[in-house]
Amino acid sequence: MSMIYNALSGAQAAQAALSGASQNIANAMTPGYSRQGVLLSSVQPQRAGTTEAGSGVAVSALLRFSDGYKNLQLWQASANLGQANSTQAYFNQLEQVMSDDTSNINKGLDDFFAALNAASVQPDSGPLREQVLTAADGLVKRFGSLQRLLDNQRNAVIEQRGAALDQINSISRDIALLNAQIAASRGSNINAAGLLDARDLKTDALAALVGVQVVDLPDGTRSVSLKNGQPLVAASDAAQLSQDASGMRLQFANTAFKVLGHGLGGQLGGLDDFEQQLLKPLAQNIAELAQGVAGQFNTQLRAGFQPDGTPGVDLFVYGASGLSLSGIGAGQLAFSSTAAASSAAGDSRNLAALIGLKGQSINLTAFDTAGQALVAPVAVVLGDVYTQLVGRLGVSSQQNQAAQKTAQTVHDQAQENWKSTSGVNSDEEAINLMQFKQMYEANMKVIAVANQLFDSTLAMVG
Repeated sequence: MSMIYNALSGAQAAQAALSGASQNIANAMTPGYSRQGVLLSSVQPQRAGTTEAGSGVAVSALLRFSDGYKNLQLWQASANLGQANSTQAYFNQLEQVMSDDTSNINKGLDDFFAALNAASVQPDSGPLREQVLTAADGLVKRFGSLQRLLDNQRNAVIEQRGAALDQINSISRDIALLNAQIAASRGSNINAAGLLDARDLKTDALAALVGVQVVDLPDGTRSVSLKNGQPLVAASDAAQLSQDASGMRLQFANTAFKVLGHGLGGQLGGLDDFEQQLLKPLAQNIAELAQGVAGQFNTQLRAGFQPDGTPGVDLFVYGASGLSLSGIGAGQLAFSSTAAASSAAGDSRNLAALIGLKGQSINLTAFDTAGQALVAPVAVVLGDVYTQLVGRLGVSSQQNQAAQKTAQTVHDQAQENWKSTSGVNSDEEAINLMQFKQMYEANMKVIAVANQLFDSTLAMVG
C-alpha cells in the first residue's frame, strides 16, 4: 500500500506544479506578475524498518519568486527616472523661446541700441527719435512675453505638483488597502501572490512620483515613507499630502508635517528642483535685468535735457507688473547734455552716454546649486546678462538630458534584473510542463503497477 500512497502524493505534487506552471503561462504578459513554483520535499518513513524507503513527497510551499533587493533597485531607478522626466518639457520650451530671435531679449536690446546709434547721426530728427521709442516698446514687449512664459511655467509646475499629490494619495490608500487584504489572506491561509504583485506595482508607481523608503513587516504588511522618513503608509493607514501657499504638508493620523521639496526624488523632487534651482532664479535675474535697464536709462535721461531745454524725464517704468514705457513722446527724449534750448538740438553728448550704457554693469543675485540666493551679488555687463542666462539654461538642460538618458538606462537594467528573478520565461515553463506531466504520468503508472501487484497477491491468497 505504501507504493500507492507514494505515487498518489507524487501525482498530487505534479498537479500542484502543473497548476503553478499554467498560472505562470497565463500571466506571461501581465505587468508586474511574479512567477510561482512549488517547493517539494520528501516525506520521511512513517514506520520503522530499514526497508522503508519513505512516505512519498509533499508540497512544502508555493513559492513566489521575488527578490526584495531587486525590487528596491527597481523602485529607486523609477524614482530617478521620474525626477529626470518631469521637467525636460519645461527646459525645451524655455530654450526655444529664449533663443528665438523673434522673442529673445538680446535681440530687443540690440535693436534698441541700434536705434540710439542711428539717432546719434541726427539727434533732432523726429523719425529717428520715433524709431527709438518703437525699439523701446519692442524691448518692453519682449520682457513681458518672457515674464508671462515664466509665470505660466510656474503655474504649470504648481498644477502638475497638485496632480502628482492626488496620485500619491490615491496610490497610498491602495497600498494601505492591499496591506489589510494581504494580512487577512495570510490569516485565512489563502495564497496572496496576486495581492503582493499588485502592491509591488503600486509601490513602483508611487516611487516614480516621489522617492520612497520601503520596509516589509513580518505580518505581510508594508511600511512606506518618504526619503526623509515621514510616513506615507503604515499597515492599513495612509497619509494625505496637500499643498498651499506655504508649501507641501503631510497629514498622518492626527499629526501634521511640513514637507520640504528638496531631495524628495521622483516627479515631485524634479519639479521642486526645477522651480527652486532654475525657474525662480531665472525669473529673478530677468526682473533684475529689466529693473537695471529701466534704472540706468532713466537715471541717464534725467541727467540730460530735452530739445526745449527742460530736464529729461523717464522713458521706462518698472513695477510689480514688470517693465513698461512711461508714455513720453519722441520730442521729450533727453539726448542733450545742456539746458540751453538754442544748442540742445545739436548736442548729443547725453545720447552718447545712453549708448555707452550697454557696456555698463548691473548687479544680479547669485545663486548656489540648490537655488539659494548668495549674499554678494554679481556685477554683469548689461549687454552680456541675457547671454549668460541663456547659457546657464542650456547647461542645466543638457545636464537634465544626460540624467534622463542615464536614468533610463539604469531603469531598463533594473527592469531586466527584476525579470531575471520574477519574470516568466515561456521556454522554461514549457519544459516544466513536460517534466511535471511526465512526473504525473509516471506516478499514475506506479499506482497501476501497485494495483496489479495487489490483485496478483489477492489471487494467490484466494
